[in-house]
Amino acid sequence: MAVSLPLVFNAPKRGLPPRHLADLDSTERREAVKELGLPGFRADQLARQYYGRLEADAEKMTDLPASVREQVASALFPTLLTPLKHLACDGGETRKTLWKANDGTLLESVLMRYPDRATLCISSQAGCGMACPFCATGQGGLQRNLSTAEIVDQVRAAAAALRDGEVDGGPGRLSNVVFMGMGEPLANYKRVVAAVRRITSPAPDGLGLSQRSVTVSTVGLAPAIRKLADEGLNVTLAVSLHTPDDELRDTLVPVNNRWSVAEVLDAARYYADSTGRRVSIEYALIRDVNDQPWRADMLGKKLRKALGALVHVNLIPLNPTPGSEWDASPKPVEKEFVRRVIAQGVSCTVRDTRGQEIAAACGQLAAEN
Repeated sequence: MAVSLPLVFNAPKRGLPPRHLADLDSTERREAVKELGLPGFRADQLARQYYGRLEADAEKMTDLPASVREQVASALFPTLLTPLKHLACDGGETRKTLWKANDGTLLESVLMRYPDRATLCISSQAGCGMACPFCATGQGGLQRNLSTAEIVDQVRAAAAALRDGEVDGGPGRLSNVVFMGMGEPLANYKRVVAAVRRITSPAPDGLGLSQRSVTVSTVGLAPAIRKLADEGLNVTLAVSLHTPDDELRDTLVPVNNRWSVAEVLDAARYYADSTGRRVSIEYALIRDVNDQPWRADMLGKKLRKALGALVHVNLIPLNPTPGSEWDASPKPVEKEFVRRVIAQGVSCTVRDTRGQEIAAACGQLAAEN
């Protein structure tokens, strides 16, 4: 039975953190430096420290006069996120970090090392207002949007940790970023897009990751998907569909009461046509809920009709949360689901699952604390 839940697209009125260098574009950086009475060239110098050398402590910026470091630290490098704990598993190749913002807000990021890449899953909000009942973050509700700098600093910190060999496997390099942590990225649209630009712009304007290595997920905010398509970015769009029929999706993903499956897929097609990028369809497979063979057939048919070859299904074995009624589908059911989707002419694979023993489902660690 479908239920209609209140949808929250704007965070509660809580103050964002103080201004940080990563909140500013190149013009704003120069203006901020001049406000401090410093010459204009210091703007790029500070940005190269933060984005190029991954240094966020002004006291360690030795090319900056010692007499102004305290002033610069206070004005442009306030501490935004403090790690409360790191939890590792998978032989140290997966590390989840619980962060505390300066207002006490808790958020999470997960760093995953693979033989050929290192992927960071980041949060864009503290909590989430989309109310998906099988999601730990959705169960906790929305606390607030993260600032651009709070989003970017998760990436900078992970890149520095890899570079410095703080993660098992020796020194490495961050290669991929996915906006699949806490929150609905497109509900914090302006700051998420600004963060993507900081993450992907070359130094001194950003961290220099390839746009093709960044994935932005959404539960299906159709107008925002279309807006993102017009940004001129080359990132991957991931749509958390979870079922191909409106009747069930109204319950699993309550935003479907606003934008139906057909409207979401139409927006996804617009994104694919505008960018030339294949859309990823995220599908959390839940035992006896959305794993029926007929739903696999329907999913494949709808995606083939809506997106043609510009689509890939990413099947996700559900990571159950404590006390939840939801559970992962058995492996034979999972294999049959994949077979049926592929039989409809749509690419489909099962995502590698990581970190169940460290509460890796988004929101679990914050909820425990």
